[in-house]
This record gives sequence, structure tokens and C-alpha cells, in this order.
Amino acid sequence: MRSYRVLLKKSSCRMPRIELEEMGPSFDFVMKRSHMASDDLYRSAHKKPKGVKPKKKKNISHDAFGTRFGRLHMQKQDLNKLQTRKMKGLRKRRGEEPAESASPKTPRTESDV
Repeated sequence: MRSYRVLLKKSSCRMPRIELEEMGPSFDFVMKRSHMASDDLYRSAHKKPKGVKPKKKKNISHDAFGTRFGRLHMQKQDLNKLQTRKMKGLRKRRGEEPAESASPKTPRTESDV
């Protein structure tokens, strides 16, 4: 591994002459051990522990941007028993018949008043 410094020197034309000068420490890396280990030692060196691999989570997926999506599984809901917003005018009173079976009211006229 060598590092160089750029030197700009004068030349006869308009563009300067560029030279590289070696500087700093230089290293020559040489590989001394070229033979492989025994098969059982090689296998034991490449083993990965069981806890390293993350467990796959079910029903979770990711899109291209990394947003996490999850899928929920629910039972079918009975829409008749669904709780809706409570209103005072719709509340049933004690001893009163349900609204469906009640007799229809007759419109009031001026003579009734």
C-alpha cells in the first residue's frame, strides 16, 4: 500500500508537468499460509450459533420503503350486537313497547289543540 503526492512542475507549454512522488510509509502485504485446514476444523470454524439467525415473524411483511405491514385474523362480527353511539332520544324506557310494534301515531290537527 503506497501513497503518492502530486507535484506540478514548470514546463515549456502552458500546462504544468505533473509528477507523482512517493511519500509516507509503504507496505507490501504477502500471504504466507496458502494451504487449507483439515475438513473437520474448517467445518467447525464456519459453524454459526443457532441464536444468531433471527426468528421469522408470521403475518408481517415489509414494502420497498421499509414500512412494516401486519395481517390480523379476527372472527366474524355480529352486526346486530354492534355497539353504536348512544343517544338519549333512542333509549328505551321501562314498560314501553319496542318502537317497531308500537301503533303509528296520528298527526295532530288544529282541532285537537
